[in-house]
Amino acid sequence: MTGPADATFADGTRRRPPEVALYGLTPAVEQAILDAVDAGRPNQIRGLIRPLHPADVADLLSRLDVNRRRAAIEAIRTRFDPEILPYLDEAVREDVFEVMGTRDVAAALTELDSDDAVDLMTDLGEEDRHRLLEAVPAAESVVLEQGLTYPEYSAGRLMQREVVAVPTHWTVGQTIDFMRTEAELPENFQEIYVVSAGNRLDGVILLSRLLRSKRPVRVADIMATEPRSVPPATDQEEVAQMFRRYGLVSTPVVDENGRLLGRITVDDIVDVIDEEAEDDLLKLGGVSESDIASGLVETARARFVWLLVNLATAFVAASVIHMFEDTIEQVVALAVLAPIVASMGGNAGTQSLTVAVRALAMREIGRTNALRVIVKEGALGIINGALFGAIVGLVAYAWFGRPMLGVVIGLALILNLLAAGLAGMTIPLILERLGVDPAVASGVFLTTVTDVVGFFAFLGLATWLIL
Repeated sequence: MTGPADATFADGTRRRPPEVALYGLTPAVEQAILDAVDAGRPNQIRGLIRPLHPADVADLLSRLDVNRRRAAIEAIRTRFDPEILPYLDEAVREDVFEVMGTRDVAAALTELDSDDAVDLMTDLGEEDRHRLLEAVPAAESVVLEQGLTYPEYSAGRLMQREVVAVPTHWTVGQTIDFMRTEAELPENFQEIYVVSAGNRLDGVILLSRLLRSKRPVRVADIMATEPRSVPPATDQEEVAQMFRRYGLVSTPVVDENGRLLGRITVDDIVDVIDEEAEDDLLKLGGVSESDIASGLVETARARFVWLLVNLATAFVAASVIHMFEDTIEQVVALAVLAPIVASMGGNAGTQSLTVAVRALAMREIGRTNALRVIVKEGALGIINGALFGAIVGLVAYAWFGRPMLGVVIGLALILNLLAAGLAGMTIPLILERLGVDPAVASGVFLTTVTDVVGFFAFLGLATWLIL
């Protein structure tokens, strides 16, 4: 069945029109909040924002310019929902912290799960972090400081300290009664950890299995005795791979002695996967996630370095063209057709590069299959080069009436697409082996290879075969 908000489209399907949002932040609500901010009506702002989910409020604050954002934060600061903070981008979060002040931010941190609170503290400067640690109660401060001792992007930073743990000698009935009466349980959990003396993790019980068991049964008799656990120093990407491979909902974090420290839940892993994918995508383009929210000068400064590197590689390609200056003067058509060779190589190389970076991120490529994948990309380069070389060669012949010119550009495309396929696959592998992030540096090297090989092959073949 379809509701009144659904619409029938030309392809016969029924879908919700884009202007009808599935969640609370509809365009109409957003515009109403914007009007209230511009009119300086804080009561109306609070009334419009109160029903929204924290993620929607964070989305709204991210879209506002700095002045409007601060006005909106000031309007809701007395009833600010701490759950908004984890959804905010770092640049927007700085504005929120500045408006709220240390005391209100510290109070908000104490209301969050420990993993979210530690994550927020990670993004702060040393001075701001110290000031907040002094403002929160001693118990929360100890938890936060302990979390910050683990390496960044590790399981220790991701883990939530709030867990449900029971001793091995308890029964199902005792465990159920404990969960009914204990006020400090996590808000959401699917697993109960069974621990022995010294908080050593002995097993895990799914909540569904516990509820299906009879009360007199001991938890030790129904627990899984070999749970998949991770040490706190494990890189978050490895944890994400484990969740993805085994379909986990949560996993315990244990120290070298097997003592239970906390748990990592799938919602945090979704964030990790999203952040890693976004980070690789942005690095390929030489931009950062804060570009939308950052100021003009800050964004320009961040992009300048990347563009400067690309300018240096462009001069390398230009020097190759300069080597064949006499050839170009005699056959002007070469100057018209040369960009085609470089452009096709760059695009083909980008395809191989994207496949390689993704495969490395997903751990789908290694010593056993690296050579096979490289050979495959080289073969694809030859096949596509031959096909497009024939097409462009015929076009060049029809355009300029010189058959040998068509042969030259056809051969150049085969060579450049072969080089592009090999470079797009091998450059990330080499950088990975050297400990350099392939998403950051691969694009620069690939562009240099395809430009230099493309121009050199095209102009070199023209000098040899035409002149």
